[in-house]
Amino acid sequence: MATVPAAAIKLRPAPGHDRPLDLRDFCDLLVEEGQLSQDQLEKLVDDRRGAGQSKHVLVYLAEQDLPDRKRPGHTLDLEALTQKLAHYSGQPYLRIDPLNIDAAKVTDVFSFAFSQRHKILAVDASDKEITIASAEPFVSTWEAGLAHILRRPIKRVVVNPLELQRLTTELYRLSTSIQYATNKGKTNSSFGGIEQMLELGKSKDPEANDQHIVTIVDWLLQYAFEQRASDIHIEPRRDIGNVRFRIDGVLYTVYQIPIQVLAAVTSRLKLLGRMNVTEKRRPQDGRLKTKSPEGNEVELRLSTMPTAFGEKLVMRIFDPDVLLKSFGDLGFSVDDLARWKQMIGHKHGIVLITGPTGSGKTTTLYSTLKTLATREVNVCTIEDPIEMVESSFNQMQVQENIDLSFASGVKALLRQDPDIIMIGEIRNLETAEIAIQSALTGHLVFSSLHTNDAPSAITRLLELGVPSYLIKATVIGVLAQRLVRTLCPHCKREVDVDAGLWHKLTTPWQSTVPGKVYEPGGCLECRDTGYKGRQGIYEIMQMSPAMRELVDIQIDLGKMRQVAYREGMCSLRLSGAQKVASGSTSMIEVLRVSPESD
Repeated sequence: MATVPAAAIKLRPAPGHDRPLDLRDFCDLLVEEGQLSQDQLEKLVDDRRGAGQSKHVLVYLAEQDLPDRKRPGHTLDLEALTQKLAHYSGQPYLRIDPLNIDAAKVTDVFSFAFSQRHKILAVDASDKEITIASAEPFVSTWEAGLAHILRRPIKRVVVNPLELQRLTTELYRLSTSIQYATNKGKTNSSFGGIEQMLELGKSKDPEANDQHIVTIVDWLLQYAFEQRASDIHIEPRRDIGNVRFRIDGVLYTVYQIPIQVLAAVTSRLKLLGRMNVTEKRRPQDGRLKTKSPEGNEVELRLSTMPTAFGEKLVMRIFDPDVLLKSFGDLGFSVDDLARWKQMIGHKHGIVLITGPTGSGKTTTLYSTLKTLATREVNVCTIEDPIEMVESSFNQMQVQENIDLSFASGVKALLRQDPDIIMIGEIRNLETAEIAIQSALTGHLVFSSLHTNDAPSAITRLLELGVPSYLIKATVIGVLAQRLVRTLCPHCKREVDVDAGLWHKLTTPWQSTVPGKVYEPGGCLECRDTGYKGRQGIYEIMQMSPAMRELVDIQIDLGKMRQVAYREGMCSLRLSGAQKVASGSTSMIEVLRVSPESD
């Protein structure tokens, strides 16, 4: 049997006399630990006789901002106090991660009324046991009866009382909305014959403006903002649909919704995004603006695609604070930034950014344009679609249905007296030619391509049919990039350097093996992934005279890469290795996202 800490014996009431946590009893233990003085205890007890009686003991104590004498510079915050309560009670501490909770399953364990009455929440349910969260570990009057009804043993955990209250309300509200929306239009099966047919004829799926659908959509968006999601995927399947969030580049399934409710959720989002709700056979694009829990305005770009089981909807979340970040925050090293500023400082020519979808090209482009968009210059963009609406420059949307393509759009932009032009993507020879003509006529042009590395961008232009002499005359340089997950500062751990992996990262350079590197750990702050946030790694190739001589139909990419290396270009892997050496990321992460250098 597990031994109960002495502190728990002091806190635990006599058998059959359950009562909530007592302030004096809990503070007595803090005094014994040396966290409080006796005078502080008496003052806390006296003050609580006034306005603090209705608050949970831990919440009241956390509001006092008491210094944590065992962690200099920290206070006894709510999480620290909750961990102490768990230790005193002999029950495990749990910091609830909503992404790990199957909301549909846990809200089916007992009713919302029962949850509210006893201030408990099921956080996990399996065939073997039910895990119940509470902030009152010494109240157990409900435990035996619930275990008897469920016919499964109960495992108890201690959680933050405010998180418990918030999640209980959110999860049951969501579950209720989905349940009502699912049952909408269902009829009593006791009807027979004509009556049953007439009743079934009245049934209908939930509508986009149904209050329960509105509730589900509001929860979905706010939840995504709280979890730092960059994308929301709504994916229909045969009987049930998946809702997934992309967080730090990795997809997590957060909820499964009945297919008819998922269709209504998709319709609701299409309505908000000013899309054609009735058109389900063709892909559509839209955008909407809403507010985050902190009150900041957030913009989302919507894209639908017809699939075998219905419309798939993806929402990309754009954080307006991205444009306020410095190049250093984006991941540029001192050398990278110097080379990049030299390239974008030209008055005319073409600067290309390359990388696969989701590699951060748009963020780099917008941050660069924001830097260049002073009052003295006219910056114009043509995009498909406009990723983020920014007041510092003039943005135009490609609309193929009215023959407004990249090529025709740039022709229109050239009549608007621009200084700097951004073309969302060079997809064909016509767009490439108009970009080159713009550069030749004295404009600085930015655009993107989908290639694996910087030298391959030149090959791509040649494949499109652009003459080599025009590439030599206009291209200033190419930036290739990827996004790597950054290590969580709370749990990253130092490990011995794997010389083989380090050599793989830094070849063909002879780079000194760093004294220490880090690997992901896993904690509550990063949801046990070991990573939190992302930064860019960059390969910046400047078109020097020596490089221009290599641009030919029979281009030798290997030789071009070797010349670029001699002139100061670092490969994506070497850029990542620098971040490994600084402790920002791990070697495995850099190898995962970066292509192998030839």
